[in-house]
Amino acid sequence: MRLGPRRHNSSLCLPTPAMAAAQRRRGVLLLLLVAALVPATCAAASRAKKSYAAIFSFGDSLSDAGNLIVNGTPKALTTARPPYGMTFFRKPTGRCSNGRIVVDFLAEHFGLPLPPPSQARGKDFKKGANFAITGATALEYSFFKAHGIDQRIWNTGSINTQIGWLQDMKPVLCKSEQECKDYFSKSLFVVGEFGGNDYNAPLFSGVPFSDVKTYVPLVAKAITNGVEKLIELGAKDLLVPGVLPIGCFPLYLTLYNSSKKSDYNARTGCLRRYNRLAFHHNRELKQQLDELQKKYPKTKIMYGDYFKAAMQFVVSPGKFGKFSSIDVMLPQDILGDSEFQSFSTALQACCGAGGQGNYNFNLKKKCGEQGASACSNPASYVSWDGIHMTEAAYKRVADGWLNGPYAQPPILK
Repeated sequence: MRLGPRRHNSSLCLPTPAMAAAQRRRGVLLLLLVAALVPATCAAASRAKKSYAAIFSFGDSLSDAGNLIVNGTPKALTTARPPYGMTFFRKPTGRCSNGRIVVDFLAEHFGLPLPPPSQARGKDFKKGANFAITGATALEYSFFKAHGIDQRIWNTGSINTQIGWLQDMKPVLCKSEQECKDYFSKSLFVVGEFGGNDYNAPLFSGVPFSDVKTYVPLVAKAITNGVEKLIELGAKDLLVPGVLPIGCFPLYLTLYNSSKKSDYNARTGCLRRYNRLAFHHNRELKQQLDELQKKYPKTKIMYGDYFKAAMQFVVSPGKFGKFSSIDVMLPQDILGDSEFQSFSTALQACCGAGGQGNYNFNLKKKCGEQGASACSNPASYVSWDGIHMTEAAYKRVADGWLNGPYAQPPILK
């Protein structure tokens, strides 16, 4: 029988120099492409490993998804006017940003709907709710009234009030106490940020700085007590954010502008004393959360580090969002629109006083008011309106809470 031509085993063939060079080039390209795709692959794997039945969010204007406007928009509320919401929703939603906020990105990661404002009617809250409300505090309204600074408090939506809203919602979420505990044990609770307004109110009212510092243990304790109440309701996974470095806010930098160089950090350009106050709060909160974790070892209490994230944005704004030439070849739906953009500035507001001053902030022309305008590319800014972040900055914070380094421990760990 005549056999056909023998097929050579390609693994035994010796390549020519030209073939070897071509293979090396293809190999390098493949390795680069694989390396670029690994984060997306790992993220998909993480989503498969970790899941939640729902996300429940609490806090102030950093987390509000519209609770302050569900019963009508207050005339003086600029955050409910254009250009707020311009980037993603194409309209104001009550979020104090140009688009999504951190909890929205967390929900998207776990395949859950964006948590709707808890006070809205006709919404399905089975997969989560957002109890945060602009102006909220950790301490009760009575504390500020007793200190004569209640005129700076917008509402009485303290952390205790918001937890009360959750308890009022329980009948539509679960049928019995045990069922509720089981349900909450499978949900993610984002408890904050709280604390910013507890310090804004006295500082803006002229309370001596030394007195404001004495509030720190009280504020941290109010937050920790709230976390413990949620644990008693059945929460197992709780992420508790600290406060932002307020000394880097365009609002603070404008209000407390100083001619003394010593008042500013030489590296960051931020106001030292206000950042020290924020750092003091965060350290106290972390210590109290550590004690709570020891008390409830079966829970996972995670600290969300807004401070570290924002400071890294300030120190190295151009570091975030840059990609190598090989990455640019990847489909845009893998990387996302905002990922192509690095930050150009962290101390100027995108939406503000039309370029006035060093920080683009003017109390008489705040974002949403006549005379104010928004930058053309919010994704290149960290600060949206002088006190809240842009959607692009919130996205990076969310990524850092999920994977590190902006959470201890990260949600996906």
